[in-house]
Amino acid sequence: MRIATWNVNSITARLPRVTEWLQTSGTDVLCLQETKVADDAFPSEAFTDLGYECAHYGQGRWNGVAVVSRVGIEDVERGFAADPGFPDPLTHEARAIAATCGGLRIWSLYVPNGRTPDDGHYTYKLAWLDAITAHLRPQVAESTPLAVVGDFNIAPTDADVWDPATFVGATHVTDAERAAFEAVKSLGLSDVFPRAMKGDHPFTFWDYRDGAFHRGMGMRIDFVLANAALGNKVSDAYVDRDARKGKGPSDHAPVVVDLDR
Repeated sequence: MRIATWNVNSITARLPRVTEWLQTSGTDVLCLQETKVADDAFPSEAFTDLGYECAHYGQGRWNGVAVVSRVGIEDVERGFAADPGFPDPLTHEARAIAATCGGLRIWSLYVPNGRTPDDGHYTYKLAWLDAITAHLRPQVAESTPLAVVGDFNIAPTDADVWDPATFVGATHVTDAERAAFEAVKSLGLSDVFPRAMKGDHPFTFWDYRDGAFHRGMGMRIDFVLANAALGNKVSDAYVDRDARKGKGPSDHAPVVVDLDR
């Protein structure tokens, strides 16, 4: 089975690229983030025409997550009860969706950006991470293979940014964010990158500005985390940098993982 995660930065803008990529990549389950459409505007037909089922959780011009699968979709979970919400507890953003696909339980997450460490969005980011960690705890321990994937908006180590000095005082690299990422992993999830990923700490995101992609000015902020029941089935993994090239790409590249099922 081949699974992938991709922040597409608007499924409307990126739809031709995503459907073409699905047809050539051999992906069975694709998790999307930042779709930026409401549920009734998600282009499900474009995926069903290719033999994929879809589950989407969106809210319009912001956020939005989806699971697209050609090995079935069951037990869809949109959001989670302990979501702290922003700007108030009753305003839940579309940042988490789960489904069972071909015996694999998979979560597609779009972690809040945080903006700056002195912004309310940063406090929300840490609260959201704490809440999703608590929600995932019982699921990670189960015998069902589980993958938690998506755009975490965190670079776990200095090796995961192109120049650590550039990020001093910025989000994505603060001690609190990195600790929150480690807390998710400490549930019993392993990062498949170090064990299987081709290349030395490949980046997954490059800003559109300043020619960042071509100058290698990237970050590794998109992840596939696996529980013990899934981790030993990972046979290969890579970042598809080619999907970041050409006209009108997302600022993220897909992370692709092969599972020996």
